[in-house]
Amino acid sequence: MSGSDHQATAGREPRPSFAKGLLFLLVIAIAIAGLAAFVLSQRSSEGPLVPAEAPAPLSVDVMQAKLQTSLDLDERFTGLVRARRSGALGFTTGGRIETMNANVGDRVTAGATLAVLDTRALRSQLVSAEAQVAEAVASHSLAMSTVERQQALLDKGHVAQQRVDEAAAQASTAQARIDAARAQAETLRVQIDLARLTAPYDGVITERLFDEGAIAGPGAPVFELVETSALEARIGLPASLAAELETGETYTLVGDKGPVEATLRSVTGVIEAGQRTVTSVFDIDAPDQVSTGAVVRLQMQRNVSEPGLWVPVSALSEGQRGLWSLYIAKREEGDWVARPGLVEIIQSEGERAYVRGAVSDGDRIILDGLQRITPGQPVLPKLDPTTTAQNDG
Repeated sequence: MSGSDHQATAGREPRPSFAKGLLFLLVIAIAIAGLAAFVLSQRSSEGPLVPAEAPAPLSVDVMQAKLQTSLDLDERFTGLVRARRSGALGFTTGGRIETMNANVGDRVTAGATLAVLDTRALRSQLVSAEAQVAEAVASHSLAMSTVERQQALLDKGHVAQQRVDEAAAQASTAQARIDAARAQAETLRVQIDLARLTAPYDGVITERLFDEGAIAGPGAPVFELVETSALEARIGLPASLAAELETGETYTLVGDKGPVEATLRSVTGVIEAGQRTVTSVFDIDAPDQVSTGAVVRLQMQRNVSEPGLWVPVSALSEGQRGLWSLYIAKREEGDWVARPGLVEIIQSEGERAYVRGAVSDGDRIILDGLQRITPGQPVLPKLDPTTTAQNDG
């Protein structure tokens, strides 16, 4: 081949072969067949594919919101009934207990003897002390007679003044011995008297810690005595409500056995740091109508200046940061949809709660079935007249 023929052959591009063209057409056919199969798979058995219909609105019960400017609450505050006086009774001096005259549950009166110590040793010492008193009295009598005789001799000039002064000094010493002996005897009488344990006030024995023959140390509790004739109730109140109480007025407390009349004795006026309340002390007018340790309640009305409304608890779901959420049926472009709103619970009573927040007067609040509802979901609200009436009340 000449050089010119080689150059002409190199300048021409090779033509595609028949096999390559056939392969290309086969690939195109397969792609078209796959697309056709996909379209056919999307067709229904009854005809061509149609767009999906919008979901039907969910039927929900609603209440119409009716806001109120404030809230009047009947609140109950609890307290405990306790004895005005109670304490542990024991002997001032220790000793062996000779008799025990009371048991747990016994009601005793003021001055009643509850227990007695063995006082035989003290009584022996008292006899000795009284003998010393008698001896001192005799010595003093003799000393006074000596003074009188020395004074008579002095008047006659038979003795010096010093003799009279010495006799008077001996008489004074004898008088001092009388006083000391009498003081010792009185001390023993007091110890004997203190060996008898008596009830300081009317009450009931709630505990007995010793029996006869036991050795009780000085000040050791022998009985626990609780006063029953004078009971009081201490109730913690918010400072604003405590300021409305009047000392000396009678209030009705409610206990487990029914109402109990009580007279307000005092209000401490000090806010306790832990509970943020002020303690009010009531004297129970009829102590026999209530027991010590019973729970009593004081009912008072409080006005809360918080605009809001009552809603059923079923209409609320817990939100974040102490807030709660509810759903409101709102009309948008002619259709009803559910929209969430955040509220705060001010007061709850059983199955209802007083809330404030993203609710306007006249809103239709969805009452229940919140687990089926999502924001923006179409709904069909049905007004519940019963719930609306309860909300108005």
